[in-house]
Amino acid sequence: MLELLVAAASSGSGKTMVTCGLLALMQREGLLPCAFKCGPDYIDPMFHRSVLDIESHNLDLFLSDEDYVRESYRAHAQGHHAVIVEGVMGYYDGVGGKTTQASAWHLADTLDLPVLLVVRPKGMGLTAAAQVKGMTAFRTPHHIRGVLLNECSPMLLATMREVIEKETGIPVVGCLPPLKDAAVESRHLGLYTAGEVEDLRARIDRIADALAENIDMDLFRSLFTRETPGDGAAAGGESVCGDAPVCQAAEQGADKPKIAVADDEAFCFMYRESLEAFEKAGAELVHFSPVADAALPEGVSGLYLPGGYPELHGRALAANETMKASILAAAKNGMPIVAECGGFMYLQESLQDMDGADCAMTGLLRGNSEKKDRLVRFGYAQMTAEKDSLLLRKGETFPIHEFHYWDTTNNGTDCSAVKPVSGRSWQCAITGPALFAGFPHLYFAAHPVLAERFVAAAAAFGCGTAQASETPEGGRA
Repeated sequence: MLELLVAAASSGSGKTMVTCGLLALMQREGLLPCAFKCGPDYIDPMFHRSVLDIESHNLDLFLSDEDYVRESYRAHAQGHHAVIVEGVMGYYDGVGGKTTQASAWHLADTLDLPVLLVVRPKGMGLTAAAQVKGMTAFRTPHHIRGVLLNECSPMLLATMREVIEKETGIPVVGCLPPLKDAAVESRHLGLYTAGEVEDLRARIDRIADALAENIDMDLFRSLFTRETPGDGAAAGGESVCGDAPVCQAAEQGADKPKIAVADDEAFCFMYRESLEAFEKAGAELVHFSPVADAALPEGVSGLYLPGGYPELHGRALAANETMKASILAAAKNGMPIVAECGGFMYLQESLQDMDGADCAMTGLLRGNSEKKDRLVRFGYAQMTAEKDSLLLRKGETFPIHEFHYWDTTNNGTDCSAVKPVSGRSWQCAITGPALFAGFPHLYFAAHPVLAERFVAAAAAFGCGTAQASETPEGGRA
């Protein structure tokens, strides 16, 4: 079985497109590949899915522990002939930028994965060998088995291969030449999403063609072939709902509670493993579009509003008055709602779009979202609940991630968050018996009690045993 982690010395080195090209190349060879993404990224797995037509999953060693990551990797790799894991940032860059925790190296070490190091040799000669040498000397074991030279001509490859292999002993498997017609542009949260890139499959096929022409595939297979992963239990294991409300009708075999999942061009940042956790907890997921649909789907008893790019679609969201009214009515009736980041902004009064126009949102919560000139509270943190609510019980602490250029005038005060290295802290989230809304992203799969509480509350609402909740402190307008 082919297994490898694609890493680099820094972001912007081409890991995503190299990963996609390799996945397409594996498909051409008759293999059945699957993909994973190291860290909390939402966009890169979209590119993996565009190649594979199957889910790509995140492996995050801050949002989850090592045992969960091993189980998830084994479970989702089962039945595949090739596994490619895309790294994050620089190979050793972990929590706070000062540790290796949750870095690509940490993941490679946890899963004992061989690593393909992507190096851009532009403007370098012998220094490229020094870079590889430094990467292999920084930690033991380093796990780096081979080097791929990105944006390197076949003519330059011969020279660079001789230099790197002589100085480091690490084989150079080949190169990916410069391909301007296959490049994908970036914006404020990373690459454009896969659905927005014109002729994406043609671009990836062009990369796969170039890799096929310029990689020594016999060498590549010899470096990255391992025994098939052993049988693993379903990711996450069993969990008990604890003090979550229980719907007697659901216990007696009634229909599964249906949770509406916002899933369109404005709301697309969700962990597939979290959706799987909702289903494992007993929910049926019904996807809908706040941009295009007139109202929430019929028969739903819970609402999940993930992050995304609502700022790019502010006018369309504002114009959909019937959808906003549908969500307000559902909230007034006590429907359980989880809203993260972009979904949180959608629940507030207004959102400043990319052009600076203020667009009216649902108005469920007080507050206005506006663009900032830099990332706000970027990175990992630990979040502690200040009171009991839909998902959290007072005093409980869970890992979170934030990544946004927009901020609001009402971030909430029902939880406190602390960065693990710097110790920086802030108040966040607006919560209630039927609400969790805030910028923090939660990873439900590794903490299934959160999914179970949400689904149980949806079941109770659906069978009529839940009560309409009071307005959260500082919440509704």
